[in-house]
Amino acid sequence: MYFYIKALHIIFVVTWFAGLFYMPRLFIYATEAGEKEPVERNILRKQFSIMMKRLWYGITWPSAILTLIFGVTVMLMGDWDKILFKPEGRWFLMKWIFILGLFAYHFSLHRLFKEEMAGVFRFSSTQLRIWNEVATIFLFAIVFLVTVKQSMSLVWGIGGLICLVVILMLAIRIYKKIRQGNS
Repeated sequence: MYFYIKALHIIFVVTWFAGLFYMPRLFIYATEAGEKEPVERNILRKQFSIMMKRLWYGITWPSAILTLIFGVTVMLMGDWDKILFKPEGRWFLMKWIFILGLFAYHFSLHRLFKEEMAGVFRFSSTQLRIWNEVATIFLFAIVFLVTVKQSMSLVWGIGGLICLVVILMLAIRIYKKIRQGNS
């Protein structure tokens, strides 16, 4: 039974991340629709609003909840909670810290979702593109922790995350220059 629950946990992690990756893209599209003529802007924002609601309430929230339920079940069934505060469980404690950060990110997207549903667009598309990459950073950190566990040095792990952030920020800047050059 343990492996079936673990498989379900992984499946819902994937679907949760799908929502976390796509939701900011919809925020970006709705924000950029503000640059269109009023009729086109209203049509686009109405369509993006429908897509956001379906993605957020139909996939992202249920997946987040099921990820947590199945994850805690796997932890308890596998006795992982017994090593959480021991030296061999440092990777697991770090994973939980990143999971808490990921839920904080999830709630920040929920706030943005509520604002955009109310017609408030506080951030530029570039700011939203940067915020979109936060989920990528969490994904890398958590997957590496789970995969390499004790083999991973804290210094190398942090160094790798810093390199990832630099690469992502450079990619966003390059993309922005390409977009400006094409318009």
